[in-house]
Amino acid sequence: MRRRWLVMGGIGALVLAVAAVFIVKRGGGQEEGMRGVVAQLGSVEDIVETTGEVVPFKRVVISPPFAGRIEELLVEEGAAVRTGDILAWMSSSDRAAILDAARAKGPEELKHWQESYKPTPIVAPLAGVVILSNVVAGQAVTGSTVVYALSDRLIVMAAVDESDIGRIRIGMPARVTLDAYPDRVVTGRVMNILYEGRNVSNVITYGVKVRLDAVPSFFRSQMSANISLVVARNDRAVLVPEAAVSPDSRGGFMVLAMGRRGRLAPRPVKTGIETEGKVQILSGVEPGETVYITSRKYVRQRGVQDSPLTSGRRQGSGSGNRPRTGSGSSSRQ
Repeated sequence: MRRRWLVMGGIGALVLAVAAVFIVKRGGGQEEGMRGVVAQLGSVEDIVETTGEVVPFKRVVISPPFAGRIEELLVEEGAAVRTGDILAWMSSSDRAAILDAARAKGPEELKHWQESYKPTPIVAPLAGVVILSNVVAGQAVTGSTVVYALSDRLIVMAAVDESDIGRIRIGMPARVTLDAYPDRVVTGRVMNILYEGRNVSNVITYGVKVRLDAVPSFFRSQMSANISLVVARNDRAVLVPEAAVSPDSRGGFMVLAMGRRGRLAPRPVKTGIETEGKVQILSGVEPGETVYITSRKYVRQRGVQDSPLTSGRRQGSGSGNRPRTGSGSSSRQ
């Protein structure tokens, strides 16, 4: 908004000045085309909006200690496990071959070898949740086969543009919604900012890890997320409509409000956060004060007596020159 307002600064200053002069000449009251709005206290936030995904904080892939065959799976995806829990049983290649031969000789022979040649357990190396079960019982595996994947906790990884990364701080509040559950808002805080960026189509982004206050049961790894990182918040901010604030000719901002003599006049203000069509006023307007929005459309002047910039001359007075008409028309809401 600031760039656009700076370009329009001279025009905005002139419009407010004309409006103020016009109303002063008409008695200082609220004229047709002017709307008064009371400055109110409210909440305002400075937010960095971005996207990301749900990821495990620590993801551990579990593979067999050797080649062989999966005999039994004891847990499914979503199961919570503790460190050392047995997740599955497997046979080495030798044991699998012996059991297959014994099975052909009858149940007694099979039972003998099952008791004599014990299977090997696959255990959980950490406490967490099973987020992937990648094999089935009876499947042949090697040392590189992924049997399970565990996560100790799900977090959200946000991708923040390099132009905004300087505003992000550890501990900053965050709000997260998922594309799959857009009406469910989950809160959290920034826990880490990655040091290495990613270049995707010449756009540099940095990973920002968000730890959730509580991980909902519907969260799944790799779900798409929308993240709002709250840079600043003020619950007692003085707010006025954006339409009531205009740029002045010196690069600042102003509003139209009552002056000391009870007449409307431009008043310089210092602005803060802009949100949802409202602007925070840091100084220049107090809560409860009325500011005015100019909504009168510009009308082609029929004569100098209709212009708010004249000093009261009437048609036919003075040197007898004919009144000058405008060369075009425009409007300002």
